[in-house]
Amino acid sequence: MKTTALIPARLESKRFPNKLIEKINGTPVILKTYKAAVDTGLFENVYVISGNDVILDIIKSEGGKTLRSQKNHNSGTDRIAEAATNLNTDIVVNLQGDEPFISKKAIGSLIKSFDDKSVEMASLMTKFKSFEELNNPNNVKVIVDIYSNALYFSRLPIPHASKNLNDYNRHIGVYAFLKKSLIEFSNLKRLNLEIIENLEGNRAIENSKKIRMIRTDFNGISIDTPEDLLNAEKFISLDD
Repeated sequence: MKTTALIPARLESKRFPNKLIEKINGTPVILKTYKAAVDTGLFENVYVISGNDVILDIIKSEGGKTLRSQKNHNSGTDRIAEAATNLNTDIVVNLQGDEPFISKKAIGSLIKSFDDKSVEMASLMTKFKSFEELNNPNNVKVIVDIYSNALYFSRLPIPHASKNLNDYNRHIGVYAFLKKSLIEFSNLKRLNLEIIENLEGNRAIENSKKIRMIRTDFNGISIDTPEDLLNAEKFISLDD
């Protein structure tokens, strides 16, 4: 099936404004994410979707592909749904613009999940490395059923009060959709749990849609704070 990566991007982050144009070793975060997606070789096309000229110009200056978002959106998934409507593709992978360290193996497993014809939406999860990481509300938690379908996403540690770190799953905010399912998801009403947690995965759950969670060893570094930016630079220096 034809697979396209869409990277929603905006500058108005509440926790770290303008983070996507901050630089990691001289490269803007959004450009590093775009190049990492292209370098996986998993996608027929990769686009950055934004309504911001600064972001679009950064990508275009390096020969990258962009699509302008025409509306304000409640979530990145809503933003890419607008763009996907006119694209010739079967699967859409929603890559977060603030996740510049993309794992080819993890994304490949996510795409492969659609070999199961019952899967319409999928996402990634991994294990936490420490209780400090677990208790950080920027790190989203997910619990799943026996079929690895998501039951709930939260910023709080769930299940409550376990002393075994392996009882917790960290959600990695990469979603993949059949194109039809992406557009259907975007048309669903935002309900109470999505609004309270500010986590769009709960929209699917509240509307009785299934998200297949794929386990991976990949953790990534999400750029949510200035400290994350410093950690990303340290990560690169260690990798070199």
